[in-house]
Amino acid sequence: MNSTDTAPANEDIDALRQEIDFLDAEILRLVKRRVEISRTIGAARMAAGGTKIVHNREIDVLNRYKELGPEGRDLAMILLKLGRGPLGR
Repeated sequence: MNSTDTAPANEDIDALRQEIDFLDAEILRLVKRRVEISRTIGAARMAAGGTKIVHNREIDVLNRYKELGPEGRDLAMILLKLGRGPLGR
């Protein structure tokens, strides 16, 4: 068995790249929706006299992304920051 037996053909690579492009677009759409929902929740909580951030909820999100390893935690932190919007308002 040589390396060409296991390596994907150029057509396969192109198809896989197209799938990645599709997935990236879908991820962006979902992140934007997540941010929108998170900011709506934060605004509603503040309007009701609560805090913008619920630490227990954020810990739950961080724990969920641990499945991806250390970078998963970083990704969760970025998503949480995007959803918070500017703090102090």
